[in-house]
Amino acid sequence: MKKLLLLPALLLGISSTVSAQLQETETIYSSQKYDDQNKDTVAWLKQATFNLAGSQGMMHNWSAGGELSSFAVNGLFNGNVTRLYHRHVWSNTLDLAYGNIYQYSDNFQPRKNADKIDLTSKYGYRMSTSGNWYVTAILNARTQFSKGYSNVDYAVPNWREFSTSRFLSPLYVLLSPGIEYRRGEELSVFFSPVAARATFVDKYYTSQNPEGAFGVLNGKSARVELGAYFSARYVKDLAKNLSYRGRLDLYTNYLAKDIKDETGTVIKKDSPANIDVLFDNVFSYKFFKYFSANLELTAMYDNDYPYNPPVDANGNKISRPMDFLGWWQINQRFSLGFIYNF
Repeated sequence: MKKLLLLPALLLGISSTVSAQLQETETIYSSQKYDDQNKDTVAWLKQATFNLAGSQGMMHNWSAGGELSSFAVNGLFNGNVTRLYHRHVWSNTLDLAYGNIYQYSDNFQPRKNADKIDLTSKYGYRMSTSGNWYVTAILNARTQFSKGYSNVDYAVPNWREFSTSRFLSPLYVLLSPGIEYRRGEELSVFFSPVAARATFVDKYYTSQNPEGAFGVLNGKSARVELGAYFSARYVKDLAKNLSYRGRLDLYTNYLAKDIKDETGTVIKKDSPANIDVLFDNVFSYKFFKYFSANLELTAMYDNDYPYNPPVDANGNKISRPMDFLGWWQINQRFSLGFIYNF
């Protein structure tokens, strides 16, 4: 009889323990991040956001003028999977973006206004049981989905035959051990004095110009750099339904030097003082549960991407808006559409 009474008590105890563990796990999953501290725990944190936005317009006999018919479609995806195991943290982040514009004047031939594949895998080991400093290694890869074309080339009838880039050309791969300050899932600041970066690109693109392309020499398909790397990432809920995600990457190549042709003439100047900059910002406002407004702004500076203003038939420079930004690469988009959080 005692054994029969003991069995329900044992089952009740197990049930209470499992229930408490599930409740603790659910609390971890519902928060998805530790805002101000790094807890000693074992868990998987998973989060993903998909956004699809579009716009459409049509005109007929419109006195102000404009495009007869046009529409645009943009898609964004941001996903993160993090493994917490006591003092170990393994975090994987994937950022995807793709968008096209279609216009009647171009026979609705697609022109890209967004194209990004960015994958970061990061492993860190906490230096103390309750601190925010980690010994960390980062692996980052960046490329694009489809062929890219210069804005100048669109004026040429057969512009589709002259792409400036394509999938995996270029492909940037960075491997960097270093020290990281990490405050939960909200803030990460990483620095490495020794970071290796490789650029891979098809010879088709490096053979177009004497100085090569994407920093890779003429006729070559790869370039390896060694330098210092700094990366800061920040995620914050600024207000109810309003969030911000930012990233700042800085890289300097210790091996950078002037590129000369066979006669010894400098065809491209370079030095470790030319610091590559990537500054990425995304503001997102969610409303009506499945809709959001997104403002994205990306600014890049890379000495391997010179700015050469277009010229007319007489060799005169053609003035265009934002020429004052020079070599800076700017990509800004505003989208309004459907959002789904996984």
